[in-house]
Amino acid sequence: MGRVQTFDTDEVVRAVRALFWDRGFEDVSVPEIEIATGLRRSSLYHAFGSKRGLFDAAVQSYLDEVIRPRLRPLAGPGVQPGALLDYLHGLRAVFADGRVPALQSGCLLLNAATAPIGREPEIADVVLGYRRELHAAMARGVAAHAPSSSAEDQDRLARVCAALVVSAMVLARVDTDEAARTMDAAVGLVQDARSPQAGSA
Repeated sequence: MGRVQTFDTDEVVRAVRALFWDRGFEDVSVPEIEIATGLRRSSLYHAFGSKRGLFDAAVQSYLDEVIRPRLRPLAGPGVQPGALLDYLHGLRAVFADGRVPALQSGCLLLNAATAPIGREPEIADVVLGYRRELHAAMARGVAAHAPSSSAEDQDRLARVCAALVVSAMVLARVDTDEAARTMDAAVGLVQDARSPQAGSA
């Protein structure tokens, strides 16, 4: 008979995610993972295949539980005109709150992109996929906020907003105040864009 799994996979992945998020893939040892999860290496490898399998699961968990819930109001059709500003203000509030421990670790995906593991094609694809997902969300938000702007202007603003979000997430690791100010810059650019109200004035 096969081995019966007796642990909650999601809880294990979250525990491992916290380690990788804080210190990166390379600097986390398997014994440290065993301590964090309370599981032996054999159980972990039976469920996830390897340390790399654990990292892949942690990345997917990060996307599903950290990134995408915040982007959800900007996903799909029917995006509200104020959704992009709400997103930027919300992110700014998180950066401005020094009590959020995760901010000291920056962004799991962006950290991976600048680490040795980021040179692996599979990880690079995930990071680039996140960047495309972020840009698409910004584009839908800009289109809802400033529908009278040209497609070229909308795309330019969406790209700048995505770049500022990425920049702020990197800065958050070393200077949360500067990360918050970067979000202020993004808010200002969006507010300066032609909104539906401005178009009817």
